[in-house]
Amino acid sequence: MPKTSKREESRRTSRREALTRSTDKAEQILQGALPEFLKHGYACTSMDKVAQAAGVSKQTLYSYFSDKEGLFTALVKRMACQKFKLVWSQPLEGKPEIVLRELAYRLLGEVDDPDYLCFLRLIVAESGTRPDLAQLFLSNIAQPALKILTRYFQEHPEINLPDSEATARIFVGAIVHFILTQEMLHGKEIMPMEKKRLVDSLIYAIAR
Repeated sequence: MPKTSKREESRRTSRREALTRSTDKAEQILQGALPEFLKHGYACTSMDKVAQAAGVSKQTLYSYFSDKEGLFTALVKRMACQKFKLVWSQPLEGKPEIVLRELAYRLLGEVDDPDYLCFLRLIVAESGTRPDLAQLFLSNIAQPALKILTRYFQEHPEINLPDSEATARIFVGAIVHFILTQEMLHGKEIMPMEKKRLVDSLIYAIAR
């Protein structure tokens, strides 16, 4: 096997370092952009404000993201991927009663992230004029998540489900509805419900 020359190794090292710097700078911009979009909304957020919040020049900002649409699209992908990994990276293995309970509480844990809830509101608010962004969010988190849960149900015939995919949607949908009514629509006072009550009822309905 031919040895790598010192010059070639130096080139590879330089490329890796340049890639790392590029990734770090893009992440810096996205971190600065998120609070601007959450505070001002999509329409009222300017690239000038984003550059200032991210601590970069406009030239640097445009070298990574050609326009506001591209920046917001990258932000949607970033947020969706982060949340997907946080909730769904752990394999669904074990008894349904235990697995579904743990999964339900991981999903419900999203209510503890106010930025995520605000971001969801922003996606919904923009969905009328930018349905592609809403679909991008769904394709990066909801769709693959439902596939994982559907496959788990299919691998556990002892649950005896007539429709694994529909049941996966019912499970996730009930939790999304809980987050929507309790947190996003501020329904705690007029239609309160404890998380445990919801989770216990879901487990009883699906995995009893």
